[in-house]
Amino acid sequence: MRICRVDDLKGTEVLGKDVVTPEYNNLLSAGTVLKREYIEKLKELNVREVYVRERERYTKEAVILKEEVEECFKSKVRNILERHTYMHNENLIELCQTADYIITNILEEEHVVEKIFDIKERNPDIYEHSINLCSLSTIVALKMGLSKKIVHDIGVSSLLHDLGLRYMTIFYENKNLDELTELESAEYKKHPIYSYSVIRDENWISETSKNMILYHHERLDGSGYPLKGTYISQECRIIQICDAFDEMICGIGCKRTRVYEAVKYLRDNKDIKFDGKIVDILLEFTAVYPAGTVVRTSEDETGVVLYQNRQFPDRPVIRITKDRNGTAVDVVKDLTVYGDLYIDEVIL
Repeated sequence: MRICRVDDLKGTEVLGKDVVTPEYNNLLSAGTVLKREYIEKLKELNVREVYVRERERYTKEAVILKEEVEECFKSKVRNILERHTYMHNENLIELCQTADYIITNILEEEHVVEKIFDIKERNPDIYEHSINLCSLSTIVALKMGLSKKIVHDIGVSSLLHDLGLRYMTIFYENKNLDELTELESAEYKKHPIYSYSVIRDENWISETSKNMILYHHERLDGSGYPLKGTYISQECRIIQICDAFDEMICGIGCKRTRVYEAVKYLRDNKDIKFDGKIVDILLEFTAVYPAGTVVRTSEDETGVVLYQNRQFPDRPVIRITKDRNGTAVDVVKDLTVYGDLYIDEVIL
């Protein structure tokens, strides 16, 4: 256990001691995963330091891009897109190189196509969303054995697909489209067209990438937008599925959901809205319960997910911290070994 400044918290640490007010009211209990919203509340209450458990001994996260690498790419993408003004596309060419850097970084990870990754819900930042879409789609494409050119095109379109959102004044963060007015919803659904119109006449981006940008919200059953098309190429299907998943866990154009809820949504819509084969490939490497998730088991125990089992994304290794009677314990259980034990509920 160590003391950590609240300003230095990243949003994945586990609280080592209860946080209490000067009046001895309990704000947060030991074992709580310090999500970003909790950190902001601690700052509001002028809590400056907390005890956290040593992360490397507590959980083993597997991430697609290391935190510092992801921040670097996000800063670069943000800088390029925020400098963009309509019909002045010179800076956008840099995103082709950025996409290749991201793809190269992923390829350098050992056994990248064999891992299960801890992909976590987060705040609705369109630049971070673009980076994550690029990462998810790249791994899907690699697992499908697609050509280097297609992988590159997928990366480029991922970084540009939501460019049209930059020019909207509609508040779409953490809101379902049916919560918007009819006019706002109709305008939001035009953002793929706006993104496409920016790069339609550019020769530095392929027609394949342009189509992925235009069609990333279409669905196999015709329920998508803006064109309600049903003939969708393979690469567009990859973008659609990865985009829908990542939007759900960060709350862009929808209410933010937990990872397991987004997984269920994709499973429920296999071969209806989404290509079932591609859904299966995405879920092969997506941890249903990311490391650090606080859960309740079918035996009414409370525990924290430590790490994943490679072949079983929904059967992680968990540390039980309270038994069914609420008594503090410290027992590690591998759900692939405890065949009758399941995760019943996500607490945090």
